[in-house]
Amino acid sequence: MIHEKIASISRADFPLLVEAKRLAPQIASKGEENDANGRVSDQSISALHEAGFFSMMVPESVGGLNANPVQVLSVVEELCKADIATGWVVMAANVATAAAAAFLSDAGFQDIFGKSRPIIAGAGAPTGKAEVVDGGYRLTGHWTYGSGCLHCDYFHAGAIVTEGGKPKLVPGTNAPEARTFLIPAHEVEKKGNWDVLGLRATGSIDYSVTDVFIPDDHTHPPSELVGKRGGDSYRIGVVGFSALGHTGVALGHGRRVLDELAALVNAPSGRPSALANLGGSDSFKEDFASAEAKLRAARALAFDVWNDISETVSRGEAVQVRQFTWARLALSHATTAMMENSIFAHRASGGVGLRKGTLERTLRDTFSATQHLVVSNNSLRDAGTDLLGLAEGKRWTPRGLVDAN
Repeated sequence: MIHEKIASISRADFPLLVEAKRLAPQIASKGEENDANGRVSDQSISALHEAGFFSMMVPESVGGLNANPVQVLSVVEELCKADIATGWVVMAANVATAAAAAFLSDAGFQDIFGKSRPIIAGAGAPTGKAEVVDGGYRLTGHWTYGSGCLHCDYFHAGAIVTEGGKPKLVPGTNAPEARTFLIPAHEVEKKGNWDVLGLRATGSIDYSVTDVFIPDDHTHPPSELVGKRGGDSYRIGVVGFSALGHTGVALGHGRRVLDELAALVNAPSGRPSALANLGGSDSFKEDFASAEAKLRAARALAFDVWNDISETVSRGEAVQVRQFTWARLALSHATTAMMENSIFAHRASGGVGLRKGTLERTLRDTFSATQHLVVSNNSLRDAGTDLLGLAEGKRWTPRGLVDAN
């Protein structure tokens, strides 16, 4: 195993965070255009790729930054503060790209990462079928919610493994074997089907393949915790990657919502400037202060949790179930703060928030982001299960707590 210690540089000095702050005005300026086009602009993707944003969780041995969890959280937060859709695409692609970098075989890793810095994106849910053949698999399937797939070099897709048309079982269990497959972009049919309320620019399209050969070395297990390379930063596994990324989204976009509302206070007329300066000012100011406290409390919890996890993996230790519980709880708390503050912003802004514009777009994006599986009420329920001491023999997956065996 190639062993790489996680970066020791502080998040404040992390070069990619500095670059995210520099690019933020450019990214923010494309928000309306991206929303209308249903994709992040090629200009933004090119700038982000060149700077290394799509490789921040890739091992240094192939030109990645091998960033630690706190650094990743900070970068995703900063990007989503500028534009949630752009940050979401970077976040989602990093989850898929990091999983491939960590869990592919050595030969597969060299094939895909040895000569380039690929963008990998897609949906890991095992909705496809992969028939075992000599040297690999014949993959057929249809997937949804492929965030970032309009910009990727490889599509990441989950499937159930079959032999002779029947599901192959995991040895010693009655559970079907699932694997993640990396499909060259030119082999994939993009189906579209992304006509949605918000997060339009994520381009989270449906896609499909029919009887495509995937070599053994271009697949990996979907839920490993310890990577074959990359060192300590990969001890959080896919379950950690997803919780980490979505927490950054909620914190960054939550910040943007309140900043947009505060900016309206200085507008010449209308709400909420009238609320702040004329009648009802006390109530509005109290509610705004409460919203700020709610967001900052969620942020403090998130960074406390991920600092603890970063320290754990830097010692070469495994992340415990309880630590993942806190990570999922911090994600739920940040998402709730973002949602509740967005409802407050919508009500306080009156007609401004109703009409087409930046605040209106941020509100649509909020309510779309809260629909993702990893921020469902299942996370709160399962966190409560563990905190009450009822999770013995359980482990976390992106979908929640499951039996460890």
